[in-house]
Amino acid sequence: MLEFLQGAAYGLFLTCPAWCLIGLIKPSLALPTESLERWRVLVRYGALVPFISLLMWLTSLWGGFGPSLWGWLAGLVGIAAALPVERRWRRWRARRQSRQLEKARRRERARAEEGVVELDPARPPEGADDIVRALCRVKGELLGIERPELATRADRLHGRYRHVNEVLASRFEPGELAFERARKLINQVSLGAIDDFDAMLDRARGIRGMDVGYVRKRLAEEAPRLSAEETEALRRRLALAEETEVALRRLAAQNEAALTALDDAAVRLSSVVTGRPKAALGAEQACEDLRRFIQGAERYGQSTSKTTARHGDKGASS
Repeated sequence: MLEFLQGAAYGLFLTCPAWCLIGLIKPSLALPTESLERWRVLVRYGALVPFISLLMWLTSLWGGFGPSLWGWLAGLVGIAAALPVERRWRRWRARRQSRQLEKARRRERARAEEGVVELDPARPPEGADDIVRALCRVKGELLGIERPELATRADRLHGRYRHVNEVLASRFEPGELAFERARKLINQVSLGAIDDFDAMLDRARGIRGMDVGYVRKRLAEEAPRLSAEETEALRRRLALAEETEVALRRLAAQNEAALTALDDAAVRLSSVVTGRPKAALGAEQACEDLRRFIQGAERYGQSTSKTTARHGDKGASS
């Protein structure tokens, strides 16, 4: 085996000058790559292949000096046999990468058609306004406290916000009264949803270090061995976590209502045909729906704050 390897090293080294000359004259004959620059020929047959043959020769010296004839012949035809194999392998890898890229693009298009485009908290989209940047900030902070199920809501809100603005821009010209009114109300709805996200952050941070599963396990398995004070402390900790989760679900429901309001506005605005007398009426109806949603959200926020204050008073009294 070592004799064969030694002979192949000699044969491979001897063919390098010939292939280098062929490649300099016509690179397509000596290179398996799509790029046919002559410097690649010099690197391949002036450095890379001679280095490989040198390694083969040094490895074969463990068996002494005695190259075999079959090794010589294999080395002489090695490059000619390896070139078509390498060309096929490179084409197969390029097709595989192309298929993977196409699948990724199809997935991205499908998510975009669904109204969901993943935001990168570190790199907001080009031309992002204050609302989109705020959504990136909120998503990054939610991911930082390990609440990905809440962070995905920022992507959904961004998709609805972008869609309704695209519909609005396709129906009215910037500067029109209907455009400005609808844009202002859309921004108010979106800012209200961002306030809900900030409230989610505050509440989720409060229970971030609380291991609810551990508390439940201790109450279930070690209750007979626990003192009354420790049992009461564990139950109070569990109640705080459950109250926080209830508050998070309420805020998530309010967030879903904001998405529905934006979807409803997009549908109403998309049905507006500009240039007709009813266009202003359709835009006015969409604005009125958004206005009613904002008023309802304000009332919900006031009731939620009162409920939170009552819980705080009860906690202080206890």
